Amino acid sequence: MNPALRLQRALQGWVLLGLLSFVLLPWYFLQQSTLMAALPGVWATAETASGWVQALQHGRPWLWSAALGLGVCTLAVMRPWPARLQGTLLLLGSLTGLLGLLGSGFAIGATGWSFALLESWWGALPVGQYGMGWGAAVTLLSLLVLLGAALARLGGFRGDVFVAAAVVGCTALLVLFVVYPVLRSLVAAWVDDLGAYAWTHLFDRVATERVWGLGCVQGEGRCGVAWNTLWLAFFTATGTTIMGTLLALWAERGGTRLSKPLNILAMLPIITPPFVVGLGLILLFGRAGLFNQALEWAFGIEPGRWFYGVFGIWLAQMFAFTPIAFLIMRGVVQGVSPSMEEAAQTLRASRMKTFWTVTLPLLKPGLANAFLVGFIESMADFGNPIILGGQYAVLSTEIFFAIVGAALDPGMAAALALVLTGFALAVFLVQRRVLSGSSFTTVSGKGDAGVAMALPPAVLRVCRVVAGPWLLFTVVVYLFAFAGGFVQTWGRDFTFTLVHFKTAFDVQQGEFGWVFAGTAWKSLFTTLSLSAMAAPICAGVGLLIAWLLARTEFRGKAAFEFSALLTFAIPGTVLGVSYILAFNVPPVELTGTGLVIVLCFVFRNLPVGVRAGTAAFKQLDRSLDEASQMLRASTLTTLRRVVLPLLKPALVAALVYSFVRSMTTVSAVIFLVTAQYELATTYIIGRVGNGDYGVALAYCTVLMVLMSVITWGIQKLVGERQLGRRATATPAA
Repeated sequence: MNPALRLQRALQGWVLLGLLSFVLLPWYFLQQSTLMAALPGVWATAETASGWVQALQHGRPWLWSAALGLGVCTLAVMRPWPARLQGTLLLLGSLTGLLGLLGSGFAIGATGWSFALLESWWGALPVGQYGMGWGAAVTLLSLLVLLGAALARLGGFRGDVFVAAAVVGCTALLVLFVVYPVLRSLVAAWVDDLGAYAWTHLFDRVATERVWGLGCVQGEGRCGVAWNTLWLAFFTATGTTIMGTLLALWAERGGTRLSKPLNILAMLPIITPPFVVGLGLILLFGRAGLFNQALEWAFGIEPGRWFYGVFGIWLAQMFAFTPIAFLIMRGVVQGVSPSMEEAAQTLRASRMKTFWTVTLPLLKPGLANAFLVGFIESMADFGNPIILGGQYAVLSTEIFFAIVGAALDPGMAAALALVLTGFALAVFLVQRRVLSGSSFTTVSGKGDAGVAMALPPAVLRVCRVVAGPWLLFTVVVYLFAFAGGFVQTWGRDFTFTLVHFKTAFDVQQGEFGWVFAGTAWKSLFTTLSLSAMAAPICAGVGLLIAWLLARTEFRGKAAFEFSALLTFAIPGTVLGVSYILAFNVPPVELTGTGLVIVLCFVFRNLPVGVRAGTAAFKQLDRSLDEASQMLRASTLTTLRRVVLPLLKPALVAALVYSFVRSMTTVSAVIFLVTAQYELATTYIIGRVGNGDYGVALAYCTVLMVLMSVITWGIQKLVGERQLGRRATATPAA
C-alpha cells in the first residue's frame, strides 16, 4: 500500500475512534460500576451518559469542545491535503479538543467551579462533573495521537508520524501519572499549617541540623539524614554493580554448567517481599540470631545489636538490589561482540588485556545504568531501613514518620522528598556526562558468528571467590525464610507442621463444589491479576521510552528522561500519598479502585524497563534501523521485526522486574489498598503485626515458588536473543 494512503487511513481511523468514544462510551467514571454495566445507560442518566448526551441533554456544554476539535480533525483527514495544510488543521482541531477538555476538567469539580475566582467571574454552575471515564480517556487518546500527527505533518520529528505520536503520548502519560502527582505532593513543602505559600517554609524545614548535620565529619559520630542517605546509596550502588557484574560474567562467560542455577539464585532476592530478607538476616545476625549465639558459645562474647545500623541496611539492600544489576548486566554482557575481542587477540593481546581494554569498556553503559538504578533504589528504599536501621536514620524513614508519626507534618515530608529528588537529578546528570560522547555499539548489521571469549583465569577466580560465597549466603538466608512456614513456632517449637499453609491456602469441597477456604486466597488472586495487568504495560511503555531516548532527538529530551526516572527518586510512601492527593478528586478520580493500584505499579517500576532498554539500545547499530527503513518498512514494522527481537534480554528484565515487584511492593501501595483490593504484602504485614509469623512465612514461601515459576515462564515465552554466534569457549584450566 502507498505510504501516503496508509497514513491517511490511519489518521481517519483515529478520528473515527475519537468520535465513537464521544458518542457511544460513558463519559464519566463511576467507581461502583463496570464499563459493561454502564454501556446501556449512555443515552439515559447523567451518571452514565456519553459525552454527546452530556452536552446535549444534561447541562454540560463545555464538552462540545471535544466535538468541535474532532470535527476540525475530520475535515483535515477527509482528503489528502498538502502536508502543511493538513498539519495546521490537525493542530487546530486537536488543541481545541485537548485544551477545552483539560481546562474544563481541572476548573470544574463535582459540585461546580473548583476555584472561587472562577465562580466570582462567571457565576455558579447548575451542575458539576465526575472524574473522567472511558469515553473521555479514549477521546483524549485520539486527540493526543492527532496532535502528534499534526506536529509531524508540520515538519517536526523528521515527518515521522509514529515517532511524533509516541513522544506526545508518552509525555502525556509521564505528566499525568508521574509529574502531576509528585508536584501535588511536593508543593506542600512551601505551605504552612494555614495553607499559605512562602519560600521560607521550605528553608525552615530543610536547613536543619537533623537533615544536614556534619557531626560525623567533626568527629561526633553522627551525620545528618541527607549525608547518611548519600553514603549508604553510594556504597550500595557500588556493591550491587560490582556483584551484579561478577554474577553476569560468571553466568555468561564462565563456561560453567552452573549458568542456569546462577540465574535462579541471583533472582531469588527480587521475587521475595523485602521484609523477608530483613527477617532472615535478623534470625542470623540479630541479638538472638544464630551468629551471636555461636559467638557467645564459642568465645563468651555477649550478644549485642551491632547488626542494626548502616551495615545491616547495606547488607539487606545488597540482597534486594543486586538482582536488578545482574539483570541489566546480563543483557549487556550477552551483547558484547566476539569479533572485537577476536580482533584484539589477533593483534597478540592476551585474554586479560583484551578483557581490560575491549570487553570491560564495552560494558560501560550497563555499569553506569546499574549504578544509577542501585543508587536511586537505595535512596528510595523504605522497608530495609525501617526494620534494620536502628539509630541510623535516612531520608525515606524520616519522610514516613513525618506522614504517619505523631508530628503529622506532610510539609516536612514533602520538603525531604524534594531533597531526594535533587539527589536523584544530580546523579542522573553525572551519569549522562560520563556516557556522553562515547560509542558502545556492538551489534550491527554485519554477520557475527564469533566465539565469545572465555573469561581470563584471574577474572574467573575473582568471580568464584567473591560471587560464589555470596550465592551460598543467599541460599542460607532463604532457607531460614523457607523453613519458618513449616515449624510450629520459630525459636520455641520447631515441630514440623502444615497448619500455617492450611490456614492461608486451604481448599475444601462443599455442597456446590470446591471452595477456596483459606484466608489468603482473595489477596493472592487480586495481586496476581493486578500485577499481570501492570507488567506488560510497564515493559511496553518502558522499552518504547528507551527507544525514543536512544533513536530520536527532540526538545526537552533530558527532562523527558528524568521524568521517566522520577518515581525511583521518590519513596514509595510519598508516591502513594501523591496518588491519593492527585486522583481523589476530578478530573481523574481513581482512589479506591484497582486501576489506581495498577497505575502505581506501572509507573513505580517503569525506570527499570527504561534503563535496561537504554543500555541495550546503546549496543544496537543504527544501521539496522536504517536498512529496514531503506527497504520501505515503516517505523512500527522496523520496531516489531528488527529491533524488538534484539531486545529480548531487556524485555525479560522489564517484564520480570515489573511483575515480581508489583507482587511484593509494600510502601507504594500501603495507602491505596482497600478491603476490596487487599494485596499479598498487606495481608502478610497484617499477619506479622498480629504476631502470626508462621502464616506470614508460609505465604512468602508460596509467593516465592509461584513467582519463580512465572519468571521461568516469562523467559521461555520471550526466548533468548539470537545473534548467530557459536557456543562460548571453555576456559583454560
